[in-house]
Amino acid sequence: MTNVGESVVAVRGARIVGPGSEHLADGEPVDIHIIDGRIVDIAPVGALPVDGASIDAGGAPVVAGLWDNHVHVVQWALASEREPLGDVASAAEAAARMASVAPLADGRRVGTGFRDALWDDAPSTEVLDAATGETPTYLINADVHSVWLNSAALRREGFSSPDGMLREEDAFEISKRLNAVDPEHSDRAVMASGAAAAARGVTGIVDFDMAWNAESWSRRTAGGFDSQRIEFAVYLSDLDRAIAEGLRTGEALPGSGGLVRMGPLKVITDGSLGTRTAACSHPYPGDGTDFGVMNVSPDHLIELLTTAAGAGLGVAVHAIGDRAVSSALDAVTATGVSGTIEHAQLVRHADIARIARLGLIASVQPQHAVDDRDLVDEYWGHQTALGYPMASLLRAGVELRLGSDAPVAALDPWQAVSAAVHRTADDREPWHPEERLALAEALAASARSSVRPGQPADLVVCATDPRTASAGTLRRMPVSATVLAGRVTHLA
Repeated sequence: MTNVGESVVAVRGARIVGPGSEHLADGEPVDIHIIDGRIVDIAPVGALPVDGASIDAGGAPVVAGLWDNHVHVVQWALASEREPLGDVASAAEAAARMASVAPLADGRRVGTGFRDALWDDAPSTEVLDAATGETPTYLINADVHSVWLNSAALRREGFSSPDGMLREEDAFEISKRLNAVDPEHSDRAVMASGAAAAARGVTGIVDFDMAWNAESWSRRTAGGFDSQRIEFAVYLSDLDRAIAEGLRTGEALPGSGGLVRMGPLKVITDGSLGTRTAACSHPYPGDGTDFGVMNVSPDHLIELLTTAAGAGLGVAVHAIGDRAVSSALDAVTATGVSGTIEHAQLVRHADIARIARLGLIASVQPQHAVDDRDLVDEYWGHQTALGYPMASLLRAGVELRLGSDAPVAALDPWQAVSAAVHRTADDREPWHPEERLALAEALAASARSSVRPGQPADLVVCATDPRTASAGTLRRMPVSATVLAGRVTHLA
């Protein structure tokens, strides 16, 4: 019997779905043969001998290994230790919920995932203090661009705010402090979360933690982490260090066996929709002067991208509002740097084609489109740019990569695929169905390889055929097995 951690020489009786299926004459089961972590042959069932451990798919669908192209790994891993607030409907309810939360070992109460943009009441220090007293209490917005603290927490962290809300850079600083737990603690949480991700078919993750990730991933791989391929980013605060240490995008981290590679320079150029700070062409309702915030000026962005390009670093530019997207494209035009536009939630029509011409990848999160549909109608209904474009980008020739932005949304590529294909996560009609992707397109945007000879043996055996699955079944897709470079990382 094959076990987790064992390498296999074949996945037998597989019906290939998604990337790679286009090379088959029919949909009959095949055997996928593997040597040294790569697919070496695809043959009719039983046509070639299988000499070694294997997985019998039994005619089940098999897709290429799935990636989540935008994850804040430690924050995602620690989310299970924090109070979930995604269901609270008001500031008063959120404060009352936190009053009953047991403090963590460091004395802090931490909640995560609230969405205040549609609350009838506003967060305030008075409401939170009345419920939580002198126990330092922190509520992290679902979009991570704002954090609500009580007075005890503000004093502990050395910040001040009239309503207890910290936004953008101050909010990021609080999240970094909350994530800075003992490395043994965080590594244990990451290991467990990696196993959970493997159970959803995840074979690759792009890590956007706001930390010095080269050290973290060296430590984790030495400690046995091997459930996913990892690309890790570096932020502006560590850019000089990355250059000094000779890190280059795409190069393998020594000692990782090639599983961990240096990723891009991450630059957060604007805010978010949930915090109402995404930089837009038209003002937010109620204030004719509020166009959101640009965290990085256009001139400074050009300087940063020039430095990155000269140092051999690709870039991942966070740009949610249409003004931020245009600024990012201007900077890429001026510097010639390669990389991704992260999020691209509001894009001017003319910029759709510009993204394609510049050869940039659009790294998007389909679940955000269905989670934010009411926010978009409330705050962006008068914007003239395209909201959450996916099909428009793809039709223009832009390469798409799907992700979750976990913990903003669940790290589950099947949820992303379902949201991309169906543009709804509940009983409502699809939201802007013209932006739906075909299943094959969504699967291709969720993978970095295909099921064909010469490709990495990163494979996912599904218990249900995604081609005939309903929206709900696709979201909950049962995964029978996950294989990474020929090694089994999950078996149901």
